[in-house]
Amino acid sequence: CGSLFLSPPAPLSLSAVLSGAREVHLPPGPLYRIEGTSISIPCNVSEYEGPTLQKFEWFVYRPAAPDISIGMVSTKDPKFPYAIFGPRVQSGDVSIHRVRGDAVELRIKQLRTEDAGIYECYTPTTDSKYHGSYSGKTELRVLPDGLWVSAASPGTKPSLRGRGAASPPLQLTLTESQELELSCTALSESQQHTHLSVSFGVSAPEAPVGRQTLQEVIGVRRDFAVETDGRYGEQHRAQELSLAKLGDQRYRMVLGRIRPEDAGTYHCTAGEWIQDPDGSWQQVTEKRTAGAGTLISQLLVWASPPELRLRSGDALEFLCNASGLPSRTPHAAYTVAWEVGDGLLVAQLDTEGVVVLGESYANREVGKRHISLQKLAPAPGSYSLRIESAQPGDVGDYRCVVRAYVRLPGAELQEVASAKSEPLMVHMKSEAVVLGVQAWLATPSIYRGDTAEVLCNISVDSTQAVRVAVGWWAEQEEEPLVKMVASVSREGVAELSSRASGGAVSVDKVGLLCHRLRIHGVEPSDAGRYHCAVTAWVRYPDQSWYNAGAIKSRSVIVYPYALTMDTLFIPLIVGVSSALFVGITVLVSVTCCFMARLRKR
Repeated sequence: CGSLFLSPPAPLSLSAVLSGAREVHLPPGPLYRIEGTSISIPCNVSEYEGPTLQKFEWFVYRPAAPDISIGMVSTKDPKFPYAIFGPRVQSGDVSIHRVRGDAVELRIKQLRTEDAGIYECYTPTTDSKYHGSYSGKTELRVLPDGLWVSAASPGTKPSLRGRGAASPPLQLTLTESQELELSCTALSESQQHTHLSVSFGVSAPEAPVGRQTLQEVIGVRRDFAVETDGRYGEQHRAQELSLAKLGDQRYRMVLGRIRPEDAGTYHCTAGEWIQDPDGSWQQVTEKRTAGAGTLISQLLVWASPPELRLRSGDALEFLCNASGLPSRTPHAAYTVAWEVGDGLLVAQLDTEGVVVLGESYANREVGKRHISLQKLAPAPGSYSLRIESAQPGDVGDYRCVVRAYVRLPGAELQEVASAKSEPLMVHMKSEAVVLGVQAWLATPSIYRGDTAEVLCNISVDSTQAVRVAVGWWAEQEEEPLVKMVASVSREGVAELSSRASGGAVSVDKVGLLCHRLRIHGVEPSDAGRYHCAVTAWVRYPDQSWYNAGAIKSRSVIVYPYALTMDTLFIPLIVGVSSALFVGITVLVSVTCCFMARLRKR
């Protein structure tokens, strides 16, 4: 096994080939591969006689002795390898793999510089006579490793042997909706024409790195096409993920709107590709470096105290703390809001840092309540809500709600994350306001043209100063809805509606808590059921108003009776109309007779 010998001759004639003789096939050379990588060289035989299970032997001719064949491995004899290949065959570094009965592959797991040479695949004959070719040859050239991959700046060349960098990755802590930017430098010093592919991938924190555990985020292929897949494909189509080449060596990945599931260790993988003589592209080497270990800080919100017990008019104050807030940048923003009950907005600090009160806390009825929402310095992510004079209507469950946004290319804000605190309870011992109201007509019988008076007598039982607002409403057959006739606000300002007849309406106060509605020149169109509604308002130290209660009276019927002349007017009209009709009829008859006689004459 340790001696050298010349391989058996392989006679070949053109006529033999053309007549379908045995032929051994190998890929055309030269094949370029990188030192330290693996290679598989296929070999198959066709147009042979004998069994389908053919035998194969591999030889190599080294450049130092191009005429001497060195036995590497055989399917026939396990003792076939020469001494210099024996240990490598025993360790599995060099092996022969049968693909099928008439096809095998020579496999070398880790190429060495001395593995360069001419490789011959020989098939011992099973034919009845020598006819065709019994071996094929191809050339293998082993190139030095010239691929460099680094997460450092261009110009540095860290020595990366194997598939990873020895230095630990940079640790980054980002918040939801922030932008992750990673750079990678990749170059090849090969003298051959090669192409590079560069991709960024992520593996779970603390997980071993490999093809099975590394999920590709985005990559540029050897043909310069940028590709991605899965949920990253959706982000790439939405222009939230990009990969760009900066100069000749540097690649930059930008991932926007990161989420908690984006946490992990990010790697840059570079592959070097070369085109074989048969036109196929082969990846001859691949290297990977860890770019950054990323921890996504999730948006969390908590608030205190969990419960408040107040009296009407006391100050209400809550504290909200949020972690994982994005920095306010042109591309990211957040809001902090307090909500009560089923999402009713109390106050909000918008994306520009401006405080906005909910509609129920700033309108004409209640006034503008003294509510503040401010960021507490120097504590990051701490905000306080304060309502100066709490009202009974402020009772309920309060939550602090934080929302994170990113700004899309069209300047539109899109929510990417939100979180809310546990509910905080507010209880209040309030002083009750007891209301009573009664409506009646000043005159039981009303005739058309009279002034109808609807009085509203109010009773209030409260220890607080209370102002009342009064309104009169009518339900009429001609109107499908209840219609407001007149009202008096808590400030004493009257508001009058128009009547169908065009007549006047007035209101006045005839007692301490007695208000009167007057309908002047009442007409049948004013008939209907009338009631008055009363609302009690309490004013608080912050000058805001609180609706302490409302009540409405029973209805009274306004029906204008017809006058005596109205009862005679209709018969008079009927009599006059009848007389006119009879007179005209007689006159027409006489005229017709006279004209008839006149014609006869």
